[in-house]
Amino acid sequence: MSLKRGLVTLTANPSIDRTIALPGALERGAVIRIEHMTSQAGGKGVNISRAAATAGVPTLAVLPARPDDQFVSELLAAGIATHPCPRSGEIRVNLTLTEPDGTTTKLNSPGAELGADDLAELADALARSAAGAAWTVLAGSLPPGAPADFYAQLLPRLTGSTRVAVDTSEAPLVALVEALDGAAPALMKPNAEELASLTGGDPDRLEADPALAAAAAQILIERGVGAVLATLGAHGAVLVDRDGAWVATPPAIDVVSTVGAGDCSLFGYILGDLRGLPAPERLALAVAYGSAAAALPGTTIPGPGEVRPDAVAVRALEVLPT
Repeated sequence: MSLKRGLVTLTANPSIDRTIALPGALERGAVIRIEHMTSQAGGKGVNISRAAATAGVPTLAVLPARPDDQFVSELLAAGIATHPCPRSGEIRVNLTLTEPDGTTTKLNSPGAELGADDLAELADALARSAAGAAWTVLAGSLPPGAPADFYAQLLPRLTGSTRVAVDTSEAPLVALVEALDGAAPALMKPNAEELASLTGGDPDRLEADPALAAAAAQILIERGVGAVLATLGAHGAVLVDRDGAWVATPPAIDVVSTVGAGDCSLFGYILGDLRGLPAPERLALAVAYGSAAAALPGTTIPGPGEVRPDAVAVRALEVLPT
């Protein structure tokens, strides 16, 4: 499989994603009869590879798992090429509770610990797999045992042979930004809370004010990041690169589950890049993918026929000084 027009994803801490749909608002201490439950092999990188496979884009998912694990079998059955790196522990289970109004509560387990040898094998497998790929995506949390700068250590090994996108949070995100002077990704996809944690802004204000979000993202551009796609929940998303800044407003939808919506947004941007679209149209496709995902239950990934970039309004922004 040629990945010159495709992408490799790394999911360092994969998960079995179980989504429970509640009949009403969550009541602490109550006995609640659930409406239905879904279970799917997931993790942020896996979700992105799933979106790629659904869209007919060549993809390879690199992750720590036993080759005979049911998790791997499920991905292969879904048409997702997978490079499993053997591990001794079980893949974690994440629970998501969704309420009828779209409110989502996530209960994420930490995952099994990976030792130094496991992490070295995972890094080597990624470097070999990513060589020549159009994009490589480092996505999600890190498993116990991994150093916070694991993604930052990977960047110099990847940036010469592939464009790298990163979507992570907390300590791994901070470590990545601290190391930007050594190597910077082609794309970062923070949400408002993650962007605020890096720039010291207020996450609620950043989410509600695209100009403020763009100014915060500009700080990362000045540090060498190629482009920043900042997702702002119901307010859409902001894209900032060296040529300008844009905001996209999503169409009105009935939110069912926001799980995986950010992953779909990241894939939408990469898909737009693979198609050679200009920045505003890449942003429109990103927001269209995220909106389509939010209108579907659980971690359901939308197909190209469910994505409506023509319903997304995009306008240019003037980046305010920070």
